[in-house]
Amino acid sequence: MSPAPSIGVLATGTCLPERVLTNDEVAEAAGVDSDWIVQRTGVLRRHVAEPEQAASDLAAEAVRKALTAAGLPASALGLLVLATSTPDELGPSTACRVQALVGADRAVAFDVAAACSGWLFAARVAHDWLRAGTGERYAAVVGVEVYSRFVDPADRATAVLFADGAAATILGPVPGGTGFASIRLGSDGTAAGDVLIPAGGSRLPASSQTLADRRHKVHMDGKAVRDFILRIFPEVLGDALDRNGLRLADVDLLISHQPNPLLLRRAAVDAGVPEDRVVIVGHEVGNIGAASIPYALASADHDGRLRTGSRVLVTAFGAGLTWGSTVLTWTRAQRHSAIPAPRTAAPRTAVPRTEAPRTAAPRTELPGTELARTEAPRTANSPTEGAQL
Repeated sequence: MSPAPSIGVLATGTCLPERVLTNDEVAEAAGVDSDWIVQRTGVLRRHVAEPEQAASDLAAEAVRKALTAAGLPASALGLLVLATSTPDELGPSTACRVQALVGADRAVAFDVAAACSGWLFAARVAHDWLRAGTGERYAAVVGVEVYSRFVDPADRATAVLFADGAAATILGPVPGGTGFASIRLGSDGTAAGDVLIPAGGSRLPASSQTLADRRHKVHMDGKAVRDFILRIFPEVLGDALDRNGLRLADVDLLISHQPNPLLLRRAAVDAGVPEDRVVIVGHEVGNIGAASIPYALASADHDGRLRTGSRVLVTAFGAGLTWGSTVLTWTRAQRHSAIPAPRTAAPRTAVPRTEAPRTAAPRTELPGTELARTEAPRTANSPTEGAQL
């Protein structure tokens, strides 16, 4: 029996809606000023889908661009895994909508729900699937969000951060010693209430009362989520380095979920990552959830920061709570024009240096799944803290 192939990212593609929502527009509805948004988050702009655009439309365009960059037809896909918190509908899966739109008639298509960690969870599924020897050779892994349909414009905790966009990656066989190292994932369901859309599911079905109470909008305890990120970030980063016998000096780039550029930069600097190795895109697109990591990969590819052999440390964290990490050795840096946002330097607004909770929590391994569990910090609800996320 031949050894399982190494699996890596062959190409990327993105799709941002044409409409740009400025800080001035957001600030007016949220009752703040645009300088406050920049100083608290670093976000300069965000993209918003048109009324006729659903998550599947953005995702399909990103997959098409990634396939073109990879030089593959849609019929080559054996798997299409889509990560989102904002699907077209509760059922069927949005991945099936994308499969039909791109003509990937041979692909097994399904969704993964892991919030902002979704792309990494989906990549783990695709990676293991392609290595299983069942005949599939290529997979599309796409993250997409249309948060604008689920954000209350008057809620400054969420309106200043969340936005719309999609980014896709094509996974396939790469030379041995490159591609993905082991992908470690984790979750803590006891903190599921820290950020969620409360209504619309089986627990709280849609009704005139849930609509009146705005329970179909994103609700977030910004302080709790911020503290979770600042605690879990060094843990997942250190775990990925230890598992692969690496030091920070061995890493060429850090690509992470982008809750906002200021918080990401703070977490990276606190963990000892040189600032010039951190890929920042949140200032241009806001928090695009499951699309943020593949979008950052595409951005680094587009800007020439990824070359064959580049070693990329990937970290993820999101609602659920969920998190994960891996090391990706880049194998083919595609040059393409799929990044529509202008390349703008991220704001350098100073962030106060406060110590995040670092207490060690019990970790237990589930045999065969590499899922680690840690206790997330429990803090009182503070809806006005969202801009710190």
